[in-house]
Amino acid sequence: MTAAPVVVPDVGGVGLAVAGRELVAAMLAGPAGTVSPSVYETGRLVSDAPWLPGHTERLRHLLAAQRADGGWGAPGAYGLVPTLSAVEALLSALRAPGRAGAPAAHRLSTAADRGLAALRGRLLVAAEPVPDMPGVDLIVPALTDRIDTLLAEGGPSTGWRVPALPMPYGMTRHRAEAVGRLIATGGPVPEKLWHAFEVLDGRARTHLRARPVSGAVGASPAATAAWLGDPARPGVDQAALGYLTTAVTSGGGPVPCTTPIAVFERAWVLGGLARVGAVADVPAELTAGLAAALGPTGAATSPGLPTDADTTAVTLFALARLGRPVAPDSLLAYDTGAHFCTWQGEDGASVTTNAHVLEALGWHARHRPGRPHTDVVRRVAGWLVDGQLADGSWTDRWHASPYYATASVAASLAGYAPDAIDGRLDRAADWVRDTQRDDGSWGLWAGTPEETAYALQVLLGTGRPPRPGLAGVVRRALAYLDDHRDEAGDGVPLWHDKDLYHPVLIVRAAVLAARHLVSLSDHAGR
Repeated sequence: MTAAPVVVPDVGGVGLAVAGRELVAAMLAGPAGTVSPSVYETGRLVSDAPWLPGHTERLRHLLAAQRADGGWGAPGAYGLVPTLSAVEALLSALRAPGRAGAPAAHRLSTAADRGLAALRGRLLVAAEPVPDMPGVDLIVPALTDRIDTLLAEGGPSTGWRVPALPMPYGMTRHRAEAVGRLIATGGPVPEKLWHAFEVLDGRARTHLRARPVSGAVGASPAATAAWLGDPARPGVDQAALGYLTTAVTSGGGPVPCTTPIAVFERAWVLGGLARVGAVADVPAELTAGLAAALGPTGAATSPGLPTDADTTAVTLFALARLGRPVAPDSLLAYDTGAHFCTWQGEDGASVTTNAHVLEALGWHARHRPGRPHTDVVRRVAGWLVDGQLADGSWTDRWHASPYYATASVAASLAGYAPDAIDGRLDRAADWVRDTQRDDGSWGLWAGTPEETAYALQVLLGTGRPPRPGLAGVVRRALAYLDDHRDEAGDGVPLWHDKDLYHPVLIVRAAVLAARHLVSLSDHAGR
């Protein structure tokens, strides 16, 4: 097996070189990718596929994941979707025949009661916009309707008869109704919506475009289970059954929102490490797989999802930095003239997608004959600069934390548009320095190794002169990472899908990249 060599210095602890080799080995050993389970997705399987192996384990997972305040998921409005899914799943389980070994009905009932109280008392009435998550304006109306139906049916198994749940602040049913009309008339439904097939109109199953790819509908266990329906019916799709069985058994019952994630995982891990020169020998199997994922319209996160500019850009950048550049023509279809959309018809715009586009096109503008795409690089850099917030940070629609967005933009501007910076990265570094927590970490809700890694990348990875007080900031951060060395694989979900998720190896790579930058600096105090 040949490899593209990039040396990692062996510094401290288990050694960065060893950690890099372990990351590569983990990607090869887990070709589907490694990602945290989702309360939302697991709840959908409890309701729609109780026949799948691991049903009892999924119920137990929901009970164990409930917060002290009765909700599920992250703080604030991020908890709405997982709480709706968990409550609906528990109510459905209460109406189904009991299963040997399943949690007792009173435990399910108590958890559902507490979840309903959280929805009515906080999550559905707070004057806080629902986060911009994939499919959220389809998911919330569908699940509130299903909960209302279960509550209206009442009966001795639950005893609930309560008013209908309200729609949350700032959300309407307009998009859900429009998609329902498209499905009813056989109209063109965007491919990206199959990822949330489980909350679409029941007639969606007969739509010609709703078909599994590599066994999965929309790369989603919940979507696939909803599409499959009764597993005992004649002619059931065996590939879909196999996909679902693999998904639930590999995670012990609970499932993530998206699987497999191999292209996404490998591109972000290798691209993030290559950006700072911290990649061990990369087996040709990994780089060849990334190159093969690129088609005329780019790369997709997973089979069955539409190609997108973000995955395409990071894949192109990783391959270029690893010595296997591929022409970036596939990216140009996403150019809106002002910025790059993540996919055609995107509502809104993504800062990190455009930061990754800047890196991919910027590399080719710098290294290819004739300096192609220079004007586009300049335009995208200007769009990113204009998006900086007053405090010096950036935020994005694909990640809850501003530290991820800020690190992504800072790296792209420093690497491929230094003339456009004009003090912007100093402002970003000052914001990072000033928001460090007392324990040396950084984090949106609490300190995490992932966000601490992004903060260090902003401080040390842009080639800017050190900011005042940097030595102490970095020492405290490194001490925090040392104290939380084992937490990167079991971290706080911060990445946006139908539910927040934690891509385990991508986060480990971010921490490794940050440690590498510290090892190259004079600020670690070692």
